[in-house]
Amino acid sequence: MKDITLRDLQDLPPTLDLMTAARILGIGRTKAYELAKKNEFPVQTIRIGDLYRISTPDLLKLLGGDIR
Repeated sequence: MKDITLRDLQDLPPTLDLMTAARILGIGRTKAYELAKKNEFPVQTIRIGDLYRISTPDLLKLLGGDIR
């Protein structure tokens, strides 16, 4: 897995899948799904069927600000 760069963060779409957000935060797959199911993921999750989506702006705020 490659490290995520500032350029990668700038190019993110409006929402992310759970695993991309978890990778950015350094959270493993099992823990990410466990936290999402308990509504304890560090950023609000949006559940669509079996999928979890994460707001990119909310994730960037958690990381210290909007970098765009």
